[in-house]
Amino acid sequence: MRICQGKAMNSVQETIYDESKILTLSSLEHIRLRPGMYIGRLGNGSHPSDGIYVLLKEIVDNSIDEFIMGFGKRIDIRVENGAVNIRDFGRGIPLGKLVECVSIINTGAKYNDEVFQFSVGLNGVGTKAVNALSDQFEVTSFREKKSLFAQFKSGELKNDPATNDTNESNGTKIRFTPDSKLFPNYCYDLGTIRKQLWNYAYLNRKLTITLNGEKFKSENGLLDLLKEEVSEVNLYDIVHCQNGQLEMALTHTEHYGEEYFSYVNGHHTNDGGTHLSAFREGILKGANQFFNASFDGPDVRDGLVGAVAIKVQEPIFESQTKNKLGNSELRSWLMPLVRDTIVDFLYKHPEVAEPLKQKIQTNERIRKELNNVKKAARENAKKSALTIPNLKDCKFHLGDKSERGDESTVFITEGMSAGGSMISARDVYTQAVFCLKGKPLNCHGQGKEAIYKNLELYNVMKALGIEDSLEDLRYKKVVIATDADVDGLHIRNLMLTFFLQFYEPLVLQGNIYILETPLFRVRNQKTTQYCYSETEKDEAFEKLQKGTHFEVTRFKGLGEISPKEFGQFIGKNMRAVPVGVEHTHEIPELLNFYMGTNTAERRRYIMENLV
Repeated sequence: MRICQGKAMNSVQETIYDESKILTLSSLEHIRLRPGMYIGRLGNGSHPSDGIYVLLKEIVDNSIDEFIMGFGKRIDIRVENGAVNIRDFGRGIPLGKLVECVSIINTGAKYNDEVFQFSVGLNGVGTKAVNALSDQFEVTSFREKKSLFAQFKSGELKNDPATNDTNESNGTKIRFTPDSKLFPNYCYDLGTIRKQLWNYAYLNRKLTITLNGEKFKSENGLLDLLKEEVSEVNLYDIVHCQNGQLEMALTHTEHYGEEYFSYVNGHHTNDGGTHLSAFREGILKGANQFFNASFDGPDVRDGLVGAVAIKVQEPIFESQTKNKLGNSELRSWLMPLVRDTIVDFLYKHPEVAEPLKQKIQTNERIRKELNNVKKAARENAKKSALTIPNLKDCKFHLGDKSERGDESTVFITEGMSAGGSMISARDVYTQAVFCLKGKPLNCHGQGKEAIYKNLELYNVMKALGIEDSLEDLRYKKVVIATDADVDGLHIRNLMLTFFLQFYEPLVLQGNIYILETPLFRVRNQKTTQYCYSETEKDEAFEKLQKGTHFEVTRFKGLGEISPKEFGQFIGKNMRAVPVGVEHTHEIPELLNFYMGTNTAERRRYIMENLV
């Protein structure tokens, strides 16, 4: 055997590393080169975390900061034809620094505690990122009867700003259009924006925000938020307290799990952080102190819906997108403050204390009963198999220290026929497949013990790793992949019922998806096009019918799609639609209507809409 190492080495082209290879980028060039460092994901607007909503939020955050400091009680927003217009009535950006404030990183007044005491944007990056990532960016500052207008394209100044007289009220007006090269085919969803604006309204009482003329205003802060979220399903009147830099609200419902809304300086922290941990701990300690008991945390918090908002001078976020707070020193003062606030409230409101105690004791009894069922289910599982049946796992998982953990996805399919092609086509590093055996149990109206009495649902729970805590979820995305026929849609609804009944937070935080698969394949000798609707099929038909041997195939089910073809549908071009719920209080009624026993209302709906 000859090993031609020298020859192989010589065949590699030598790379020259000298001064010419060292590049210095301007701050805005770096933002455009690495946008994910500043705004997280890019996307096209189909997901609430997509970058175009971060751009809007960065501008509104500045206007909110003005309101917090006592300047400007109204913010007007218009979103039309992909462009965003925002006008606030604060102090306006100092005219002499307008261009620098919107184009040079680390320029701003938020480093000065005398100017902004409780601000979200402390790093002087937000508006600059919007400027750099926009095809068009225009800013006008109105200040003391003077105005200055600056126009940018992809972060580059395109005009010679000059000061003019004006009769406009003080404030700032910004118009931007996201760069379609970075956000291809983007589209703003007004429903997503409305949720953002209601969060601002709840956290900033008396502030008026308008979106295309629609008004957003809250008089009672977090109390209004929880009233909207839980409607009339709360077990006792909402606990609402404000104490210095803390505002909190909480109540219990009959739902499983815990649901929280957490905020820092008026900013929604989707992933919580140290303030949420201190809030949860304070609730537990407050309840135990008042009732002179030693209840477990899950017993006190199961069914809890809570909201917490704090104000801190120097928030430390774990990323530029500010989804999670990292100030470790908060616990030392926030947890005792929450605890004492809970105790004080319960002493003053015995009508709340009694139903709260009953809820905790009910949770404790159900947990102990469930532990017995768990033990029996685990013993049966040990006898049947050492691994989870019908799960083809992947290498990387959510929570791993590997860089690809956030890419992890599990597809829940109906049967091995559909799962077979997917198993062959998947990325074995980040994509797992769980094949259901027929139709799963309808969980509507059942207790959590139903999971342990049904082997299929038990295996789903074990595969996802969520038996003890949702924080142990093994996959970033849980994708329900069923046929587009009646049986497939029924299985999809049964799985959605399972998640909404027992693991509602997974739906609310955007972990559950529906896979869209093509209904048609249209091809000629040169081109193959997959179509997801009749409209797409007709368009492809018009485009490709000129070729010879023209063919249209209708896929009846996922099992008919070959592994080679399936790889195109679960790869980088995968169409996975996140499952969303606008108001959590609507979930019980929704499940009861579609998945409960037959009712006159459902029969009437079927006759009027489906027959």
